[in-house]
Amino acid sequence: MLWFADMRGFTKLADGTAGLKVIDLLDEVFETLTAPLRSRGGQVLKFMGDGMLAIFPLPAETQAETCRHAMDAAREAMDSLDRINRARAEALRPVAEVDLALHIGEVLYGNVGAADRLDFTVIGPAVNEAARIETLCEPLGHKVLVSAEFAAAVTDAGRLQPLGHHSLRGVRRPRAIFALNL
Repeated sequence: MLWFADMRGFTKLADGTAGLKVIDLLDEVFETLTAPLRSRGGQVLKFMGDGMLAIFPLPAETQAETCRHAMDAAREAMDSLDRINRARAEALRPVAEVDLALHIGEVLYGNVGAADRLDFTVIGPAVNEAARIETLCEPLGHKVLVSAEFAAAVTDAGRLQPLGHHSLRGVRRPRAIFALNL
């Protein structure tokens, strides 16, 4: 199971904010996103500028439970981020909006790179789809979106709102997208 998060409007924010303040914001945002993963089995693979990629191991026998943990982590992260943003705004510090996508798909994992610089990562169409789903958050007006594959694995579908089918750059056919009700 893939968790792909990215800060909305980061380029503009970074362009108009002192570097140390940007780093402070990134550290606080990443800790806020990561904290709820720790107790729920999620593992951060990497931070990529203003984004992050995490995975949840997904054994077939616990798929619904793992998806519930991911949704609970997403809800907790977004609630915590809202509280932190309020406090940061009151202190006249920069704030961050984060968009998040949850998706299920097969991935390959391992070390990739060059002889003197390897990076442990996951690759495959599912990773690309998770990243593309995340880009729909702003135009669809939701902070957390999930794929049809994720929605099909959830036993508590009442927490999800269907948003129809949407085209994803580089993906052959439109995909059903759902919003996590926060």
